[in-house]
Amino acid sequence: MPETLSEPDVATVRKRTRWVLIFSVFPAGMGMTATFAATSLAAKEMTDNDALATLAATMTAIGGAAAALPLGAHMADHGRRSGLLRAWTVGTGGAILAFTAVLMQFYPFLLLGVFCVGVGQGASLAARYAAADLAEPQHRARDIGIVMWASSIGSVLGPTVALGGAGWIAINVLDLRELAGPFLMAILAFVIAASVVNTQLRPDPLLLAKELGSATDVKRPSLGQSFRNLFTHRLAAIAVLAMAVGQGVMVAVMTVTPLHMDDGDHEARIIGLVISLHVVGMYFFSPVVGWIVDRVPSTVMVAAAGITLFIGAEMASHTDPEDKLGVFIGLFLVGLGWSFAMISGAALISAVFDVSERASVQGAADFTMVTAGASGGLLSGVIVEATDYHTLSHWAAVLALSLLAAAVYPTVTRIRPRTPAAAGG
Repeated sequence: MPETLSEPDVATVRKRTRWVLIFSVFPAGMGMTATFAATSLAAKEMTDNDALATLAATMTAIGGAAAALPLGAHMADHGRRSGLLRAWTVGTGGAILAFTAVLMQFYPFLLLGVFCVGVGQGASLAARYAAADLAEPQHRARDIGIVMWASSIGSVLGPTVALGGAGWIAINVLDLRELAGPFLMAILAFVIAASVVNTQLRPDPLLLAKELGSATDVKRPSLGQSFRNLFTHRLAAIAVLAMAVGQGVMVAVMTVTPLHMDDGDHEARIIGLVISLHVVGMYFFSPVVGWIVDRVPSTVMVAAAGITLFIGAEMASHTDPEDKLGVFIGLFLVGLGWSFAMISGAALISAVFDVSERASVQGAADFTMVTAGASGGLLSGVIVEATDYHTLSHWAAVLALSLLAAAVYPTVTRIRPRTPAAAGG
């Protein structure tokens, strides 16, 4: 440890970093889910086509996938603050473009705008890794969970405020289209997030972690090496599989649920409440999930993720458009299963790689995860057009069961399950 920085100093920086991340991911999460809740409805209004509506909603995931690798590489070289600032700035520009698209009723602008908002989502995902950079090994998952929980406050409020209050302001105060309100709200949210991280995230947690680990002169791995490191390390491969399946199932089911409920003539505020409850499952219990992940074998949490995702998606698949209870409960459980997969996977990947290669490998993991989500979103529209919502949700539930196979893999291959805190390289 450098002589200029004592252990109490590190603890102070660790605490400050956590608070800065909390106050930046809160508005960013609000802007992200506000955009997601409104995008499919705005696209349906423009095109009157379910497949095009789900394509628009999926552009957030595509944007996140496109940003993951360059964002990880940029952070590896320049730190977390610079990467988060750049991505949330792009997200701001995307929200402005999507807002313009709603006013003009011009679908291509909506696609491009939401794609850029997805780049902002990439920053929100990377923020959870920033929480782990300086975390004590035995508290790594807990710190990730705390930052994800902070994101949940804004994320839960996002859909309800966007489709309720922001829409009302757009109509009655600004004399605009109702669905312009959510995107206007997203612009403000991303500006706040970028401003907080730019002015307050100092010192940079990743750069400081490299200094403390004496890794400042170690060259970051290449793109190909990052993927090889990720998929040849068996525990890391299980972690990224859990994240990818969790993201794919979650995005596929959530993308088409607003359209399914719209077919049942549910009001926009009810649809917003369903998405909000889903986000509660995703984020609200994150500190508890993180506490558990720090204390049980990682494979147990992967199995729990698979079972929870299966039950939630299967419940949604048995709910008719006119009903809502099954969707309320099902989407909540899908969100909770996603939380299990995300926190256990992120903590494990942060634990098994050295700080010098961590950001690049995390970028490769997020690329894999978000690409799986984008694929799920794109396929969801095609499947619903060819069959129905029930078929889509059922097969999403079946996919979730693959995590049970991943959970028993270490036992079959005689790998002793390890908690993230204890995992080695």
